[in-house]
Amino acid sequence: MGSHQMRDLAVGFFVLLGLAAIAYLSMSVGGIGDTPGGRTLYATFDQVADLKPRAPVDISGVKVGQVVAVGLDENYRARVEMDVDPKLELPVDSSAAIVTSGLLGDRYIQIELGAEDQTLADGEEITYTESAIVLERLIGKVVHNFNADKDDKKDEGAKE
Repeated sequence: MGSHQMRDLAVGFFVLLGLAAIAYLSMSVGGIGDTPGGRTLYATFDQVADLKPRAPVDISGVKVGQVVAVGLDENYRARVEMDVDPKLELPVDSSAAIVTSGLLGDRYIQIELGAEDQTLADGEEITYTESAIVLERLIGKVVHNFNADKDDKKDEGAKE
């Protein structure tokens, strides 16, 4: 093997190594292979806002799973399927809340542990839930109440 062929082989090896590193980083950033999963849990909410599949599920700020699917149940409420670490022993009275990271960040599910001795099994439902707060609706209510108060004061002034 000549020096020319040896150089080409070394360059080819480093190119393959670089492509493998890029593929690994892409999967890490995308979350592929980063699912501790194995236990499926469900939770039903009145409002999930823009909660998306692959959103994190966490306990005390530590990721323990991810959202698999978001859909509607027979009562037209949002039903969320989660895949969580099977080693976790979550009490049956645990609660799930949809929270926002930062003021306008992505939504994720935060689980607060309960105190019961009995634990949730695969396929069971977290019954205590807190729906997402939609900032636009909250602002709309504040503006509506402000305008209603202003109108009431106008009506009181006209009666006198």
